Amino acid sequence: MSNKELILKLIIILLIFSVGFFIRMEAVHLNGAPANQKDYYQGPNGLPYMYELDSYYNYRLTKNYLDHGYLGDKKINGTEWDSYSYYPGVPMDYPPLIIYLTAFIYKLINLFAQIPLLTVSYWLPVFIGPLCGIPAYFFVSRLTNEYGGITAGLLAVTVPFYAIRSFPGWFDTDIFNIIFPLIIVWLFIESYQAKNTKMMLLFASLSAFSMFLFATAWNGYQYLFYLIIGFCIFYIIWTKFKGRELKNIVIISSIFIFGTLFLILVFLGSLNIIKFFFGPLSLVKLFSSQNIWFPWPDTYLFISELRKPTSDDIIYGLDLVITGLGILGIFLFASALTKKNLPQGILNRADWFFFSFLAMWILIGFLASIKGVRFFILLIPPLIISAGIAVGIISGYLNWRINKNHAKIISVAIIIIVSISPAFGTYEILDELVPGANDDMWNAAQFINGNTENNTVIITEWSYGHFFSAIANRPVIMDGRVAYIENLPVRKYENNPFSFDGNSPNTSRDYWTYRALSTSNETLSVGILKMIATSGDAGPLTLDKYTKNTTKSIEILNNILGTNKDLARKILINNGLEPEAANEVLIYTHPSKPNPFVFITFQDMIERNYWIRYGEWDFTNNKPGNYTYSNGTIKIKGNTLYSTNQVKMDLKTNGITWKNKAPYFYMTITNGRIEKHYLDKNSPFCIILLMDDKKAVVMDKRFENSLFTKLVIERENSKEFKSIYKNKKINVWKAS
Repeated sequence: MSNKELILKLIIILLIFSVGFFIRMEAVHLNGAPANQKDYYQGPNGLPYMYELDSYYNYRLTKNYLDHGYLGDKKINGTEWDSYSYYPGVPMDYPPLIIYLTAFIYKLINLFAQIPLLTVSYWLPVFIGPLCGIPAYFFVSRLTNEYGGITAGLLAVTVPFYAIRSFPGWFDTDIFNIIFPLIIVWLFIESYQAKNTKMMLLFASLSAFSMFLFATAWNGYQYLFYLIIGFCIFYIIWTKFKGRELKNIVIISSIFIFGTLFLILVFLGSLNIIKFFFGPLSLVKLFSSQNIWFPWPDTYLFISELRKPTSDDIIYGLDLVITGLGILGIFLFASALTKKNLPQGILNRADWFFFSFLAMWILIGFLASIKGVRFFILLIPPLIISAGIAVGIISGYLNWRINKNHAKIISVAIIIIVSISPAFGTYEILDELVPGANDDMWNAAQFINGNTENNTVIITEWSYGHFFSAIANRPVIMDGRVAYIENLPVRKYENNPFSFDGNSPNTSRDYWTYRALSTSNETLSVGILKMIATSGDAGPLTLDKYTKNTTKSIEILNNILGTNKDLARKILINNGLEPEAANEVLIYTHPSKPNPFVFITFQDMIERNYWIRYGEWDFTNNKPGNYTYSNGTIKIKGNTLYSTNQVKMDLKTNGITWKNKAPYFYMTITNGRIEKHYLDKNSPFCIILLMDDKKAVVMDKRFENSLFTKLVIERENSKEFKSIYKNKKINVWKAS
């Protein structure tokens, strides 16, 4: 390679990185937030809060690592333990690369300047994300030509679904999920296409090492390993059938398999080898229509990233141009390979081996994406490679058929045109995106950190858990890892005193948290929260050991958690437990030294019906109970109040209806003043008008005195719960 060619490649690399970098930098401007609310989404370090709340989990683990040299907060019997997640905790099992990399960069930067870890964590993704364009460029340019390579590089750094997951403030393992697959496959293909044995062995070894690094970066790395090995098995069988030489592919496959497994065993431990083989089972279970947490509600069904994609998801997430070019690339690739004496510069090193692998890779990616939006990340690498190949082939044919200067101009124009679409798609998403945290959350977390005992347990919705455990520095009962489904296949091999044969973690805590809100029996609410804040899942699972029936255990627990220990013992014995068994259960359900806890509620809980969906779960039929709940936005026109959920009120007569029917009662809340008016005792629903927030809520009258109504809607102290902190959108409650 001449100096001129080297300089040109460096310029191209810099261009690709710069495009990806500056697109991501737009996230700093908070375009999705109204101008008068930008300060609300900006943290005390002068930067916006993290966009993705899982970022705070990685931030907390990095703090742990810098503080005492390992990711957990303590060790139990030699095992790293994270007691701040899913309290009383779980064995520390998390891909450490993002932690190690951040800690290294933090220490390096702080040799020259005092930069907080939160700031380093915020900026890291914007420097890592655009790097994926470099292997995409080199990979495809070697397969086709420079135009194909540049296209692949630019699409890699601009594809919206990945770009938003590598914004500054999206400090999560997603930043590695494009660059590693590209490097691994590129090196693997290079090993197959190597012209001598030495280079073949070198590239195969580097591919195995890259796969090991991927294992330290993301829990879902196995998919690519099994894809490569599955393809190699298929290819070996096909080659044997054709009577061709098998030696090279067998050597390459062996180095890749055993090299990867050896490195994982040596550096990550034997448990990760077990997880390596059994890990895909969790993905199969996730895709299954059966509720693997039966009879508990399946929280995963309602996680937005696991829903089936819509046309808008494809348009704004994958981008239509990338999708279309990726599909076109497969057809052009196959067509070009069938032609004899193909001119140089159309396909340089591509062959049927890689074509077959790429086609399988795209097919598997599409099948996975159908099951959930989250799995777009598996489809993006092969799609951008194929899209780059499409442009490379087109530009190669142009160069062959028309004047070379004209071909160059047209090829550059094609690159610009196809790159504009995903770039604008990313900007459109930015116009709606706001950070997951805000001043209210930060201030509440700071209050808890400074005004509660160190052993206080935080109870809140799982989506906020990572933020509060990191910023309030207190354990939470549930967080963004939910039920730790990725660890399900290997729990029986873990040294986990709370696993109960692999039945914990599970999704039960969603039920118990929302059950505490949906009931009007506040002593039951206190009993529920006290139990899970002290012993976690131990109470229900210990009772299961004797009843052999989880549904029955739940019924019994709902009868005893609102009573004192003596009455609870009688109820347990009346339900068939021996006195010794009853006493064992009571250790966990009625702890003698319960942990202090705080219960955090959010005003946006009004807009969601999870508290009824889970709190009133029908365990017999394994579905949400029969209930009425609706919320909408209030508008006033003349003397009529109406809402988007069909509430209508005559402001002169105060006549009010929902779907043309009168409520049992209606309640208005204005500046904290509550007024309630009973209308029709036979009506099954009630209407609540939150005049300050311009919201109308319709719900079953059985929830008139529920804890949800008191704490979230009325925001008033109840019999058992007192507010210890309050801001515009959050209340922190403590049992009195």
